[in-house]
Amino acid sequence: MRLSAYFLPILKETPAEAQIASHRLMLRAGMVRQASAGIYSWLPMGFKVLQKIGQVVREEQNAAGAQEMLMPTIQSADLWRQSGRYDGYGKEMLRIKDRHDREMLYGPTNEEQITEIFRSSVRSYKDLPRMLYHIQWKFRDEVRPRFGVMRGREFLMKDAYSFDVDYEGAKRAYNKMFVAYLRTFDRLGLKAIPMAADTGPIGGDMSHEFIILAETGESQVFCHKGWMDLGISGIEVDYQGDLQPVVDKFTSLYAATDEKHVPAECPVPAADLIETRGIEVGHIFYFASKYSEPLKAEVQMPDGATAPVHMGSYGIGVSRLVGGIIEASHDEAGIIWPESVAPFKVGLVNLKAGDAECTRVCDDLYAKLNAAGIEVLYDDRDERPGPKLAGMDLIGLPWQLVVGPRGLQNGLVEIKHRRTGEKHELSIDSALSKLIG
Repeated sequence: MRLSAYFLPILKETPAEAQIASHRLMLRAGMVRQASAGIYSWLPMGFKVLQKIGQVVREEQNAAGAQEMLMPTIQSADLWRQSGRYDGYGKEMLRIKDRHDREMLYGPTNEEQITEIFRSSVRSYKDLPRMLYHIQWKFRDEVRPRFGVMRGREFLMKDAYSFDVDYEGAKRAYNKMFVAYLRTFDRLGLKAIPMAADTGPIGGDMSHEFIILAETGESQVFCHKGWMDLGISGIEVDYQGDLQPVVDKFTSLYAATDEKHVPAECPVPAADLIETRGIEVGHIFYFASKYSEPLKAEVQMPDGATAPVHMGSYGIGVSRLVGGIIEASHDEAGIIWPESVAPFKVGLVNLKAGDAECTRVCDDLYAKLNAAGIEVLYDDRDERPGPKLAGMDLIGLPWQLVVGPRGLQNGLVEIKHRRTGEKHELSIDSALSKLIG
């Protein structure tokens, strides 16, 4: 993509309403614009990152055996009354009426809707287990939306739901999602720590939050320092096998939010305890028959009797992750995208757009990188070098390829790795080889 043709409204100044790094940088880098309190329009670069995060989430859900579907944003209030949650959910739920005076709501979550779909379609234990998921916009009318997409009213969420005949099957589904979440966040370049959590309005008997450590997080968290060296990379995962050993490995070290942390009972010596703040990026729940009983989602068992299915739900805040990744990966100059979700891999900068040789070399590099399947943002604008380079640092693409007349006199171009800041002058062919791999 040529920057001269790309819609990227970069801001020179930080908007006064932006209180945390991700909000400031997303606004300045032209990723989003606020439509109203807690609601944002996603501009091309922000939307591209959102899609890439969604794709990583989708691939890991599919690998775990979940099947993608799509449910509507607007739900019937009758379903929520059947589950008993309609009156108790509170003012966060946006309640509306259609032209026929039927009570509806903008879904803050989808337990009722998916349970209704299941009960109308499945009759026998032979059709279980099943895991279904979708990636859809949600709305919760937060009393104080703040921090940009980190605590907005409208947000994009992946929510999955499992259906099993008994606790043992439900625990297997829970473990699959637990491991899938570890793999997902690892691919996104995040250290996400699972912490035992309260179930909140979702309800249930077993729950884990996945929290990334960041000073701007809304929760105070405590964890063993050994977490810094623990990761899922290199661990072979067989979703058809027993995943309990993997889950045990990642729940053996102490980790707790302030809601669960009791200083007098903490088993970790003070010297080994990290106390900081964290951002919730995922939450998983097992809630047995909390929804299947009132909504009559039952199956016929081998003895002919009927029984409510055991269910779990598993959420990842896809739009929230955009902000979470930035909070975990930025510096004073701007964003530092992990390669897996970067909107483009390479920022190609022509330092002197009016120079025929610079333009020829840049055009050739652009064509060859595109032909190799490398996503490139080519700054071909007639602009001063300083703002061009500062802009590339701000938007945070993993690699910068800088072409200027001085370097070309010696047949060299400059390549910069955004995360480390390392710069190297290389021949054109060597630079291409490094970027194409």
